[in-house]
Amino acid sequence: MEVESDPEQALPVVELVEDEQPKPRPSIIIDALPYIDTQFEEPGMKEMVTHLIEEEKRRFRPTKNYLEHLPKLEVKRFETPLLTSTYASLAARNPPEVLSMKRYELPPPPAGKLTDLAAWSECVDNSSAQLFHQQVRLWNLELMLDYSCEGWKNYLEILTRMVGVAGGELAEIKKRIQSTNWSRKSTQLTTGEQLGQLESSWVSLVSKNYEIERACLQLESMIEEGKVEVARSQAMNMDE
Repeated sequence: MEVESDPEQALPVVELVEDEQPKPRPSIIIDALPYIDTQFEEPGMKEMVTHLIEEEKRRFRPTKNYLEHLPKLEVKRFETPLLTSTYASLAARNPPEVLSMKRYELPPPPAGKLTDLAAWSECVDNSSAQLFHQQVRLWNLELMLDYSCEGWKNYLEILTRMVGVAGGELAEIKKRIQSTNWSRKSTQLTTGEQLGQLESSWVSLVSKNYEIERACLQLESMIEEGKVEVARSQAMNMDE
């Protein structure tokens, strides 16, 4: 809820930005006490607030980039050439490329080169490369059997420590949030009591002013009646 303050009494609110001179802003006090304000639950209040928000959104025209103090977003920082080509292909709506299994094939020489020694040598080299690749995979499996258990244990220990550190940080953040919420609630409840006292005092003063005003009006009426009576008496005396 926004409350327009008196421009002659309220101090201008300024926003300090690095390398920028303070600029006066409209003196608007933002009044939000969620622990005290219960008007939102009243019938029709939610619809009225929604209408005010929509109206403000229609009239509001940003004149400043509120994200200019943040670094520019590097959307392509981790983009590899393969990802770039894949994104371009997807943008062009090209069909996805089928996984090539050619490297695992052992084709014989073409029909026209069955007597070509170079063609057979190329096939032999291809088969040798694939056999060596399979041998490398076997070696990797043997190394994994020998060392992967300890490596996996170390990795899990590191993950456990990371989880513990992250859990401690999370608990500290939750504690700070809870402390902030309790402080905010306590401050608002205290402020609510003060506002209630001030409101009661205001109602009492307004009531007294109303009673005084009524008494003044009655006195003025009595004075006018007295003047009329005096004028009437004087007129009667003059007639006699």
